[in-house]
Amino acid sequence: MRVALHSVLKEGQESGYEQVHATVPEDLLEALRRAGITNWRIWRSGRHLFHLVDCEDFAAAMAALDEDPANQQWQEFIGAYVDHFEDTGGSPAEAERMALGEVWELSAQAEAAERG
Repeated sequence: MRVALHSVLKEGQESGYEQVHATVPEDLLEALRRAGITNWRIWRSGRHLFHLVDCEDFAAAMAALDEDPANQQWQEFIGAYVDHFEDTGGSPAEAERMALGEVWELSAQAEAAERG
């Protein structure tokens, strides 16, 4: 599955956030892989971060990461930069409330049109 997230940086932390992501700690990369995350991309516009996460089960991955010491250490560290993740309010499960709902996809519409 592919999940989009939106977070917001603390005022003035834009360049610092990018610097600390130049090389993410290896133990965090291993934790992400153990949790079933195969890729995580981040784009920035001003203080706004847009994440695209590829994984098998997002809620399960977030639950596993919540328990992982490497991720806990990273979250404590990165909290100096990140103000918050936006909450869509659309689901009772915390991890799912972070996921943005997909509105439209070009290839899906094109495939549907080809099928008639």
